[in-house]
Amino acid sequence: MKTISKLLLAITFAISVTTSAFAVTVVSWGGSYTESQKLGYGDPTAKATGIEINWVDYSGGLSEIKAQKEAGAITWDIIDVYAMDTITGCDEGLFVEFDFDKDFPAAPDGTVASKDFFAPMPSKCAVGNILYSWTYAYNTETIKGTPKTIKDFFNTKKFPGKRGIYKGALTNLEIALAADGIKPGKGGEKIYKALDTEKGVTRAMDKIKELCTDPNGGCVFWSAGAQPPELLVSGEVVMATGWNGRFFNAIVEGAPLKQVWDGQGLDYEYFVQVKGGPNDANGKALKALAMMTSTEMLAGSAKHIAYAPYRISSIDIMQAGEPWFKDGKTNMVPQMPTAPANTKNYFLVDPIYWADNGTELGEKWEAMKAGF
Repeated sequence: MKTISKLLLAITFAISVTTSAFAVTVVSWGGSYTESQKLGYGDPTAKATGIEINWVDYSGGLSEIKAQKEAGAITWDIIDVYAMDTITGCDEGLFVEFDFDKDFPAAPDGTVASKDFFAPMPSKCAVGNILYSWTYAYNTETIKGTPKTIKDFFNTKKFPGKRGIYKGALTNLEIALAADGIKPGKGGEKIYKALDTEKGVTRAMDKIKELCTDPNGGCVFWSAGAQPPELLVSGEVVMATGWNGRFFNAIVEGAPLKQVWDGQGLDYEYFVQVKGGPNDANGKALKALAMMTSTEMLAGSAKHIAYAPYRISSIDIMQAGEPWFKDGKTNMVPQMPTAPANTKNYFLVDPIYWADNGTELGEKWEAMKAGF
């Protein structure tokens, strides 16, 4: 069976080479996200460089690229991955290590790439693509008053009603501590310092439990990104955490929602280049990747989706070109998680912390939920 699988991969590779003429293959998550990548910087890069770029959807993880490598039939050049996958893949030799300031262009003002990234890379094999945010929103037509802070999300006396929150512990513990008075510090370091202790974890879970069992509050747990806006529009909850892009889409479509950026959790996506891929040795993969992650190109993706470019300098490009959204009337800088006005109080989701503690915290979280 293993031999047959290797043979099939080899045949697939041969067909791919024949049909694509060594086009650079970029693997991503599909849907509106990949569409924003293709239109925002994929197509412009292909036009500028003459390098054909093919987009392929996948469901995440490293199993497929590992299988390709084992079979000696690598068909992928660039992959959009989570932070931990860049670390694991880099350690296992799956991906190319970068010299950031040599391999990637400087910002328009000359700032080298490594100084223009919003946050440091998790590994030498990762180059930042976008940042998205865990924020909360409310329905302006169904709530009395104007929530402004993360503390307001937990204030059931001033803002009575149910809250929509993510079904798992991820980011819930962080926002609970932020609402309970812990200033995140640089990148959220003070929050994670607290969560490294049993006392801190208990404090966070108690804060969530208090919210969910409060007669003036209560929690509705969501699992899919489309649910928070739906819960708000239906009136089932008065506030809900969720992903900023989902809230933005609902607002553009006419929903009377407003996001609150205070206490937001910034999460990220990265590109990696496959070592030994079809366009590794000839330099086409790196050439395409360098252009796609340049200041101007990353800004282009924000014309199609409310995710922030990883380059700090991209915000200036967008500001100068407002209204930036594809509809020609929506300003996008205020919708960017990394905009200066939105980053006065935030934390960076720590992938290593959750990789090390996620299972244990998940068990504690479910036990807590079972108690009410």
